[in-house]
Amino acid sequence: MKFKNSEFWKAIILYGLNNATYKIALALCLIELLNKKNKEIITWDELSEEFLDLYINRLKDGMKPQQTNPNRRTEMERIIMGLNSNSLTRSEAIADVDKAFRNVIPRFHTIGMDTEIAKEKFYEFEDRKKIIIKDSLFEITENEMDRKELIGELDARWSLLEGQFTINCERYELQNDIIEIFLKHNNYPRKNLTKNVPFLNGYQTNTCFYCCNPMIEDDIHVDHVIPRIIVNHDEIWNLVLCHSLCNLNKADKLVEPACIEKLIQRNENIIGSNHPMRNQILTHLGDTKLKRRSNVEKYYNLARKALGSNYWNGCGGSSTDPFYKNLITILNIRD
Repeated sequence: MKFKNSEFWKAIILYGLNNATYKIALALCLIELLNKKNKEIITWDELSEEFLDLYINRLKDGMKPQQTNPNRRTEMERIIMGLNSNSLTRSEAIADVDKAFRNVIPRFHTIGMDTEIAKEKFYEFEDRKKIIIKDSLFEITENEMDRKELIGELDARWSLLEGQFTINCERYELQNDIIEIFLKHNNYPRKNLTKNVPFLNGYQTNTCFYCCNPMIEDDIHVDHVIPRIIVNHDEIWNLVLCHSLCNLNKADKLVEPACIEKLIQRNENIIGSNHPMRNQILTHLGDTKLKRRSNVEKYYNLARKALGSNYWNGCGGSSTDPFYKNLITILNIRD
């Protein structure tokens, strides 16, 4: 049986794996850009700006969850929140959009789990350069009535997904309030953190902070124990080394209390040394053990309010692993 181009399109939209709203947004972008520019080649910059404006308009009346995971924000949610809090300029936001749609562009044509039946049906692309529109997409959008129908179906699908995601995220408004407070009052640009690897590794001896297994040189990531979206800085007291897989799995999830205790003890170990980095911790957290513990716990409690109680359990057993025991030095337990 031969399917029409419009049937392939609807199958992609209706039966794609929609863990987020990106596929819907990309489909709308392509239709809108064809309507505005009517050309075969769409540059990466044109697509980035249209994608951003689509989400700005979609979320102008209030933030709504854009993915199924109740404890994470999509890149587009973060970008829009950054614009709203003036922590991002428009040009910075457009540049950041690439992080959002780079994954969905190669996966757009997937129907269910099938990546072949509709492969490159509506476009081809050159990564970070351009999208080349096929005649099949021109065909299903050239008639105004058909175009409006497709846009209406996409809008309805987007609303349906947002409704499903909202059910999974009862604390979404509270989370947004807390995150926006931090964005407004702590506008710190991201830094290159790899320069901290040698220093941090001196306190971890090639051991992953989370799973406690050995690390190899080309698989060491620097991670924020309390998610950066909450602390919104790159201070050394919140940075640890871990495997890339542990970093990916943890993402912006909340770690269990044992990891926070482990972090506090690691910081005390640095304070007990003569390394210049100790002064950064003293400045940021306080000049006594009690103050430092209190400040770390304050950030952690704010993260709990913002991220809920869905903990990542990737660091179990930390109280008995050799790395943890190594942190509990005489310096750490002195009064």
